[in-house]
Amino acid sequence: MITDQFIHEITKQFLIPGTFVACEPIHTGHINNTYKLSYAIDGNDVFYLLQKINPQVFKNAEQLMANIVSVTSFVRNKIIANGGDSDHEALHVKPTAEGKNYFVDDEGLAWRLYNFIDNAFSPDSVESPELFFEAGYAFGNFQNLLCDFPAEKLYETIPMFHNTANRYKNLCASIEKDVCNRVALVQDEIAFAHARKDDTAVLVDMIADGKLPLRVTHNDTKLNNIMFDNETRKPICIVDLDTVMPGLSLYDFGDSIRFGSNTAAEDELDLSKVSCDLTLYEAFTRGYLTSAGDSLTATEVSLLPFASKLMTFECGMRFLTDYLDGDIYFSTKHEGHNLERCHTQFALVADMEKKFDQMLAITAKAYSEICGKTF
Repeated sequence: MITDQFIHEITKQFLIPGTFVACEPIHTGHINNTYKLSYAIDGNDVFYLLQKINPQVFKNAEQLMANIVSVTSFVRNKIIANGGDSDHEALHVKPTAEGKNYFVDDEGLAWRLYNFIDNAFSPDSVESPELFFEAGYAFGNFQNLLCDFPAEKLYETIPMFHNTANRYKNLCASIEKDVCNRVALVQDEIAFAHARKDDTAVLVDMIADGKLPLRVTHNDTKLNNIMFDNETRKPICIVDLDTVMPGLSLYDFGDSIRFGSNTAAEDELDLSKVSCDLTLYEAFTRGYLTSAGDSLTATEVSLLPFASKLMTFECGMRFLTDYLDGDIYFSTKHEGHNLERCHTQFALVADMEKKFDQMLAITAKAYSEICGKTF
């Protein structure tokens, strides 16, 4: 059991001014152990965010933290140059007493310390098109701030994370092995995946052919990874940078649409409730292009609808693969949970395919009106 005294001893390894007052566990995350630290400095309360990095998920803390420090330092310098408040608008890794980016305790576990973004909240669901517009603006701004960062210098901490062609190969391998004798139960789902095989290699082939630029990507663009101001309800900064890697802007955009535009829950049983809300799609697209449009190529913008479908398809394949493998990757609440999730994602893919021309028209209109450009 981790006690306040143990946390206090960990904090002594970092350069933190003031007097330690208390620590409060934060339970919103699912990967790392997180604590809000309170310090007293000249009669004022100052807060920090302490995290124990999960070694089961992130096996190379050095590469992980190198990526985060490189990206956060770059973003902070951009914010300062733009006259912003870098302590409030960006994460900042606080050094240890030895000048390192993280501390390793006696058990070999890595700990890191961030500034705490105060007077802010992170929503778990899309409450309105207006909020989703702001989410698009936030992730677009993150992309824009890093548009000239040399993405090839980042470590690929999770190899081939959004390589959809490789995800398809993994699915085919799981079908072939059929370790749980479940293949016979999912013939329709397998046929759905096979019918879209050609889609899986489109983006990776374009990267190989030099038709798409390598970008810094967040790779977990859920709404709750944006901090919003409590009063203005405007986005402050992007958090949870553990999956920052080289990739495509399309990955981040597409995954946001997959998550945010769906009119149903991720494991909805009534698939008639599953659809891509075009009002929400338009809101996010306009927000994203408002902040990132000028830094994207016309080819990238033209592929935003396709990326939305592809990231949804990829997620569905991952759920199906895990179901066939015996539910060993995603946590499940009951037998068949991963299959239910697969059904929802595939239903959303099918709906996006029906609405694809509308999504393309919405994107083209927004790009023209916001950026004065066409694709």
